[in-house]
Amino acid sequence: MGEGRFGVLAAAPLALVLALGFAAPLAIVMAFSAMPERVFDLGHRPDFSAYAAMIEQGYWRSLLRSLGMALIATVILMLLCWPLAFAMAKLWKTFTLVITIAVVLSLFVSENIRLFGWVLVLMKGGLLDGYLQHWFGWGTGGLVYNPGAIVFGLIYVYFPFMLFPMAQGAAMIPEDARQAAFDLGASRWTVLREIDLPLAAPGIMVGSLLCFVLSAGAIAEGKLLGGRSVITIGDDVEAAFTYAQNWPLGSALAVSLIAVLGGLVVIALGRIDLDRIMGRR
Repeated sequence: MGEGRFGVLAAAPLALVLALGFAAPLAIVMAFSAMPERVFDLGHRPDFSAYAAMIEQGYWRSLLRSLGMALIATVILMLLCWPLAFAMAKLWKTFTLVITIAVVLSLFVSENIRLFGWVLVLMKGGLLDGYLQHWFGWGTGGLVYNPGAIVFGLIYVYFPFMLFPMAQGAAMIPEDARQAAFDLGASRWTVLREIDLPLAAPGIMVGSLLCFVLSAGAIAEGKLLGGRSVITIGDDVEAAFTYAQNWPLGSALAVSLIAVLGGLVVIALGRIDLDRIMGRR
């Protein structure tokens, strides 16, 4: 009983910080989403007209577009990162540290700067197009301001968020189980399907959730690589709060995104053994 009371007291400061820094702003956004459009305080009768406007004005399209691009980027990241993550966990020794340092060092540079660098490379008349025109007489034209460029940006930015959880998941695979399967005549594909992927599933799921949630709400990738040709839900939320000065609409868009992502995360977490991930058993 004493230990339980001590735990509650020890957790109280952090719980207060989370309540003030996370729960309170979220509650305010949810309250604003129920207010009439174009009001700037909560002293009005809730009418939920912002949600009706969100549907009538077609904002659900940008939500579906963002979720679709996030899903595509997450699937591609899974396919790209699994071989590297497995090699980092099982095959390489010193080289794993080199890769880790290289990937982490890239995070020291602002995301906007890194993305703008790709804009300079991929834009019409940019580095790629210019060099091809100079050396071969033909170029790629502009490769930005389209959904493919945004997906590329999402893959580039959130690569570490998939790689490291996957590597942790691959490290949880017992080598004895793999060798026993090979000794019993299992093929590499069978070992991958029956042993590697199921045992590494917690790390794969964590990385997938991180990348999907972050990608769905990303703003910089859409603004820099999509321009005004591809509108994401992040663009709509920002525009509603700033240019349109319509806080209830922006709040309704944000709450809708949070609700969709929250529901998907809850479903996914129901399939994850958190005790095993944290090493408690």
